[in-house]
Amino acid sequence: MTENSTTHFGFQTVPETEKAGMVHGVFTRVASRYDIMNDLMSGGLHRVWKDAMMDWLAPRPGQKLLDVAGGTGDVSFRFLKRAPGAQATVLDMTESMLVSGRQRAEADSMADRLDWVVGDAMALPFADNSFDVYTISFGIRNVTRVADALREAYRVLRPGGRLMVLEFSQIPNDLLQWAYDRYSFNVIPAMGQVVANDRESYQYLVESIRKFPDQESFATMIRQAGFDQVKYRNLSMGIAALHSGWKI
Repeated sequence: MTENSTTHFGFQTVPETEKAGMVHGVFTRVASRYDIMNDLMSGGLHRVWKDAMMDWLAPRPGQKLLDVAGGTGDVSFRFLKRAPGAQATVLDMTESMLVSGRQRAEADSMADRLDWVVGDAMALPFADNSFDVYTISFGIRNVTRVADALREAYRVLRPGGRLMVLEFSQIPNDLLQWAYDRYSFNVIPAMGQVVANDRESYQYLVESIRKFPDQESFATMIRQAGFDQVKYRNLSMGIAALHSGWKI
């Protein structure tokens, strides 16, 4: 990164040094309504996609999970329910997202197996080779430098550890993508205004999806970070995609 490096914040070009604060502002504003808005934005499909993530991940007893950008705990709760004796650390840059997660009923029942940490995906506050599994769901597109986050994921995973990313992606059909874009840009910001009184944040979320690399391009980035056996699966025709990689 140079002093004058820029990146995108939705469709805006902004200095790299400012993006994290802008993203933090978005998620601070939407934290209390985040899960409701995910249901509305995806028609509830995000729950199906997270279950598909767990099916492919196949959590095992005793594993240590790092769930990055996992503020509301959705993925960690699913992981712990499937893996007796496992431990999960939820890391998020936005404290209000972690507060929302800790307030959920599941957090009380799993308190002795959960840690909540405020931190940055590009500079994880953990030692090398600390975790068996690293997950990030609908969060990596908000990171200022995605390649740095992937390198950090590789660093903190133990040999034999697994990365899994769930992220909105691109539909490999131009007509369907066009129709989905019309829905995204016309309906979702309006929902944000009605449900969360915040059109601007949801406009950013829609734009950030369009700026994220397609499936093949992102798979290449995962390989470049050092991961092997990199594969992806499209979900709901490519509206979202699951990416998997191993630290061999």
